[in-house]
Amino acid sequence: MEKNRCDIDAKYKWHIEDIISNDEEYERVYTEVKMLANKIVAMKGSIVENNKNLQIYLDIATRCDYLLEKIYVYSYLYYYQDMFDELGLKYKNKADKLIEEINVLTSFVRSELLSIPYAKVLEYIKENKDLEKYSFTLEKIFRYQKYTLSTEEEKIIAEANNAFGTPDEVFSNFDNVDIDLGFIKDENNNKVKLTNSNYTKYMSSTNRSVRKHAFNNMYKYFGSFINTIGATYKGVIKEDFFASRIRNFNSPLEQSLYSDNINVSVYNTLIEEVHRFMPLMYRYFKVRNKYLGIKSHLYDIYVDLGISNEDKIPYEKGINILKEALLPLGENYVNDLSKAFSDGWIDVYNNKYKRSGAYQWGVYKTHPFVSLNYEDNYDSVATLGHELGHAMHSYYSDNANNYNMAQYPIFLAEIASTVNEVLIDDYFYKKATTDEEKIVYLSSFLDKVRTTIYRQTMFAEFEKIIHDKYANNMPITAKELCETYYDLNKLYFGKNIVVDDEIKYEWARIPHFYTPFYVYKYATGLIAALVIASDILENVPGAKEKYLKFLSAGGSDYPLNILLDAGVDISDIKTIKKAFLLIEKKLEQLEDLVEKKVK
Repeated sequence: MEKNRCDIDAKYKWHIEDIISNDEEYERVYTEVKMLANKIVAMKGSIVENNKNLQIYLDIATRCDYLLEKIYVYSYLYYYQDMFDELGLKYKNKADKLIEEINVLTSFVRSELLSIPYAKVLEYIKENKDLEKYSFTLEKIFRYQKYTLSTEEEKIIAEANNAFGTPDEVFSNFDNVDIDLGFIKDENNNKVKLTNSNYTKYMSSTNRSVRKHAFNNMYKYFGSFINTIGATYKGVIKEDFFASRIRNFNSPLEQSLYSDNINVSVYNTLIEEVHRFMPLMYRYFKVRNKYLGIKSHLYDIYVDLGISNEDKIPYEKGINILKEALLPLGENYVNDLSKAFSDGWIDVYNNKYKRSGAYQWGVYKTHPFVSLNYEDNYDSVATLGHELGHAMHSYYSDNANNYNMAQYPIFLAEIASTVNEVLIDDYFYKKATTDEEKIVYLSSFLDKVRTTIYRQTMFAEFEKIIHDKYANNMPITAKELCETYYDLNKLYFGKNIVVDDEIKYEWARIPHFYTPFYVYKYATGLIAALVIASDILENVPGAKEKYLKFLSAGGSDYPLNILLDAGVDISDIKTIKKAFLLIEKKLEQLEDLVEKKVK
């Protein structure tokens, strides 16, 4: 039975009051944001008149963005901790409305900024040293000069954007508030309510019947609403094409990658290379089948292999394990990490109507916030380490950079989290005392590869195929979405897995599809993380120092350049090949252990 939020011990809740302490402060910040926005409006027509005005505008806009971030993050964290709480919903709606107002009020700014040549901006920076801290920000803005429309057209787009986002909100409510997955029987034949938060637990159950029923309940639910969800997702695709066409991008994919200065070839190469290394996953499914003694269905792929002595890992024990596992990053890193456990960074346990899934978010120079649904097991420790990887990336970036340079790009966001996961896997594997335990941690590592590289690349390919079909005027129906997704599952899982018909509905429960062309970054992130973590564990000279520098880089350069400084060229096929060679080495170790076990 899920607890109400009021029944959770306060020491296991995050301190979001560290962002905004009470309603009175909320209103003060809210009022200041509107006042700053009006100051920007008052500068209309004079922002780029001279270097001093440009500096004044950027100072005001930076302060406005920072306070708006405080309002937005606080409101959403409050809402996410209990999505049935009317106060949280009030905050969320108020924050959304404020952002809509600010976007419309300031919609003229981009056109006005880009009304002068970039050479003039460089001249201003030379004349005014106070503009130097904004140089990269201005460079990124002026990259969009050819994609920016007139002031009036930009205002219309801002108004249109306020009407967008509805599909995402519809899906979020459908997936978090209205969802009803029914009941299943657990391992002890008890009737239990299936939820988003416990679905993973039942899918990894050692009881095949439990797994199958959880799987069937999940997809029966989404299948029953498939036409509604199909129409909702089609709304996202329409938004993507409107946004890209109105600004004259060649495609939504190109527009999505443009802000990071990443060529579409990086996205396409990832898909091509994962296809080339699919035989590794086919081999993994074959060895899983051999160990389990079954021809696996899709509801069998989450069950752990082997037997671990760590059946239960309470939260406090998980903290100690995590600190020890991350020692290869240095004592300073572990000491800084410890603040997360003492200073209210983490919301540990699930409660009724809490947003599903684990995530990290925060506000500049406050501290990061991490939401978990901790379940006292190895997976929960890995998830804790993953989210704290994000948190430490934010912590170091915030402390090393001014506000406009602190936010690292999403392309880099999954690297720190997955470096932590790789180190945790290595720690558990080295601590294993039996072949059975080694099988657990090797399979856990390979499952991570499957879910983060192969699965996310499959998602990325699905998005690309569907967007290409829409571009070619093909009908995007629920049937088309389901058939495309099913065919991709057949390709990615191969002949060693029974691809159940129900999986055709899975696309309908993937929230990341509402942030188009995002998921490929999980795959590139793990590929980069494997190379980085491997070098750290092998004590390659300078590897740790380069990585810690990476954590502090924030958004001070384009992501591929920041990665190059960390010793990784993700656009180079050789880097991808190096990661897959590391994966193959782990697979060979597992194959040897399973062969010995089942003889």
